[in-house]
Amino acid sequence: MLSKTIESALNKQIRIEAESSQVYLAMAVWAEVKGLEGIACFMYDQSDEEREHMLKLVKFVNERGGHAHVSELNAPNVTFNSFKEMFEKLLAHEIFVSESINELVHISLQERDYATHNFLQWYVAEQIEEEASARTILDKVNMIGNDKGGLYLFDRDIQQLTANSATQTSGTGI
Repeated sequence: MLSKTIESALNKQIRIEAESSQVYLAMAVWAEVKGLEGIACFMYDQSDEEREHMLKLVKFVNERGGHAHVSELNAPNVTFNSFKEMFEKLLAHEIFVSESINELVHISLQERDYATHNFLQWYVAEQIEEEASARTILDKVNMIGNDKGGLYLFDRDIQQLTANSATQTSGTGI
């Protein structure tokens, strides 16, 4: 059984994960309209992944005797001055999500809810991966600078990365 403190904190994270899905969706739409098909595919996949993270939390809350809440969401930013700015905002958002997950872990330890603490370890590891990926992408974006040819190659490469990761995880339930 979840304490009301844990239930409330998990419901806050459910909202954050839902908003994260919307953030990535807005980025995908922006990139697609700009003709950046590879970046758009990458962002659509990320949006789906964030929704899966949200659903995992929803099911956990309900299975532990709590009540998961579906709440209204804040509208994400839908315009960017450049694809570099978009990826900078992506990294900043992932850092925000990591801080939120860390706060959840802290609350679970304060409440001595070791089942929730154990459950959250997957999210801790996931955020390490998400931040590292965002930093790597931003490093590549910074190397490109204003080079249109570099942007073209990056867009193609990130699309290939998305295709490869989809084939590597198929059938694993991830």
